[in-house]
Amino acid sequence: MEAIVAVFSDWGIGSEGTQQVVLKADRKHFRELTDGTAVLVGRRTLGDFPGGRPLKNRHNLVLTRQDIVIDGAEVVHSEAEAAERARDFDRCLVIGGASVYRQMMPYVDTVHLTQIRLAPASDSFFPNLDVDPDWRCAEAGPWLEEDGTAYRFCTYVRSSTKEEP
Repeated sequence: MEAIVAVFSDWGIGSEGTQQVVLKADRKHFRELTDGTAVLVGRRTLGDFPGGRPLKNRHNLVLTRQDIVIDGAEVVHSEAEAAERARDFDRCLVIGGASVYRQMMPYVDTVHLTQIRLAPASDSFFPNLDVDPDWRCAEAGPWLEEDGTAYRFCTYVRSSTKEEP
């Protein structure tokens, strides 16, 4: 399983349920990496999508404890169920929010990360992979700039072999 996330300098990912800074290049990168794949998202994060609807051209798995039906998505109720369903797809990317990232990190072996060189006040954070000995940055692209904001794309891989929970 993979994850994709945009993080600020302090590993913040959002505030009050949304990203404070959105880069066109990051959105394009996200679309390119997730198009045609399965994506795993939390119910609250799904609500932040355009129209609160599942993403087109992807198999949307929504992780929630609620007993609900979401048109255009498949609802899963636990991390174990999500991980089991993810195995049925060639690729499944965890796309947020913070609690879903935390729950699913034991199953993730690759993280596609956009580093944004800003630190707006965040109330949601992604685990700092730079200080986690189980992770290493396998690829870091050059620093780029969009509207005065520096960013780069990185790929982190799990450096240790861990058994899945």
